[in-house]
Amino acid sequence: MQYGRIGFVGAGKIGEPMVERLVAAGHRTSVYARRPEVRDRLARIGAATTPTITDVAASDVVIACVFDDAQLTEVAPTVIEAMPLHTVFMSHTTGSPDTVRQLERIGAPRGVSIVEAPFSGTPEIIRDGRLTVLLGGDDDAVDRGAAVVSAYASRIHRTGGLGTALSAKLLNNALFAACTQITLSALRSADELGIGEGVLLDLLADSSGGSAAARYIADSGQDAEAYSTRIARYLTKDLDAARAAADHLGVDITNLLAAAQLGPMRLGASELASGAPDRA
Repeated sequence: MQYGRIGFVGAGKIGEPMVERLVAAGHRTSVYARRPEVRDRLARIGAATTPTITDVAASDVVIACVFDDAQLTEVAPTVIEAMPLHTVFMSHTTGSPDTVRQLERIGAPRGVSIVEAPFSGTPEIIRDGRLTVLLGGDDDAVDRGAAVVSAYASRIHRTGGLGTALSAKLLNNALFAACTQITLSALRSADELGIGEGVLLDLLADSSGGSAAARYIADSGQDAEAYSTRIARYLTKDLDAARAAADHLGVDITNLLAAAQLGPMRLGASELASGAPDRA
């Protein structure tokens, strides 16, 4: 379903296949991308590329897909301040609920609605149109956001008002970190017992000890050590955001954060314990 003009910021490893799906679905999509090779690829499939970030603001819905809160707060205010009345700014960043509330304070006087849209999935899942997306915000704005993300998401969960989607996603990511740590520990034990990583992962795919974490490790094409090195950066960021959000809201997730440290990955353990942020 086509829904007006779509602006997009953050066409990286995750964002680029989102743009591909948006264009294929018939959305008129303009993209701000810093790298010339990305602009060239997206222009070839029919996306309009823009020279400045504020150019994407002339859209009905603007989507930002950047790494963390620091990047989001760098780009989002400039875009929101240039957006027309009755438009929607939607963020795919997994970060603090407080950050999207800050964006709401910028958007509300201008008639720009903010929707948080954290997701769960990989570039391959996006290209297959099977992404899971959580949406939080005002009902009308969430309806408009859902109409757009359905181009690449097959499972859309409406969590409630602004802040609820990120809170739910941060809990999910803390659980995922804990499951990943446990699975990596099991793979180490398997190696000591003479059981290959692939053998155990194949077994877990058909057994009660399996999980999304085990599936992601198996699908990565990397050995456990390489996978854990790569993913630790993202999990550290998400655990730090979960801790900060829980502290801000007065919610105790100490046990969940402790479980996420029980394994071979170093996920900012000392920083989490001391309360100091660790933005990887």
